[in-house]
Amino acid sequence: MSVEERLGEVRSKIAIAAREAGREPDSITLVAVSKTFDAPDIQPAIDAGQRVFGENRVQEAQGKWPSLKAKAPDIELHLIGPLQSNKAADAVALFDVIESVDREKIARALAAEMAVQRCALRVYVQVNTGMEPQKAGIAPDDVASFVTLCRAELGLQVEGLMCIPPVEENPGPHFALLAKLADENGVAKLSMGMSGDFETAIGFGATSVRVGSAIFGSR
Repeated sequence: MSVEERLGEVRSKIAIAAREAGREPDSITLVAVSKTFDAPDIQPAIDAGQRVFGENRVQEAQGKWPSLKAKAPDIELHLIGPLQSNKAADAVALFDVIESVDREKIARALAAEMAVQRCALRVYVQVNTGMEPQKAGIAPDDVASFVTLCRAELGLQVEGLMCIPPVEENPGPHFALLAKLADENGVAKLSMGMSGDFETAIGFGATSVRVGSAIFGSR
C-alpha cells in the first residue's frame, strides 16, 4: 500500500473508533509520526492533506521540516520525543507544540526561550503512567503540582497530557488514568495512542493519536 492509502485507512479507523465511542471523528487529531523518514517519504502524506506531524528529535527535524513547511505553511509540527535543555531554543524556533515536557528543568528552559523568541507554544505534560524507571515523564502523583508550576509560575500554555503506556501491559488502564488526571487538573487534551492501540485510546477520550508505522510503514 502507498502512504496515501495507509493514511486513508488510518483516518477511516479513527472515524469508526470515534463513532463507536459516541464521539465526532473530527474531535480527534491525527499526528502522523514521521521520525526517521526523509522529506520525500513524508511529502505524499502532505499531498494527501495531512497537516499535523510528530518528530522525536530536534536535530533530525531541523534537517527536513523547514523546507517542507515552506511549501505548506499550515503544517503543525509536534515534538513528541525527549528534549534536552540545550536544544530548547531550537525546539521553540521549529516546533508548534511540545508534547514531552517531562521535568522542571525542561519546563523552565522552554519558558525562558519562549520569552526570548516572543512566542507562546502549546505544551503537553508527559506522564509516566507505568512508573517505569527507564522512561521519561512526571509521576502521576506529581502531575497536579507540576501543572500548577508550569501554568502559574512559568506561564506555559499547558493544553494537554501525554503518555506512552508500558509495551507489555494493557494500555486501557493507563489511558483511563491519564484521562482522570487531565480532568482533575483542568487539562483539556489527551495525546495517547499509537499505531497498535490508537483505537483503544479513542475509546478512553484521546483528542490526538500519534501514528507512524501504520502510515509510513516499517522503519
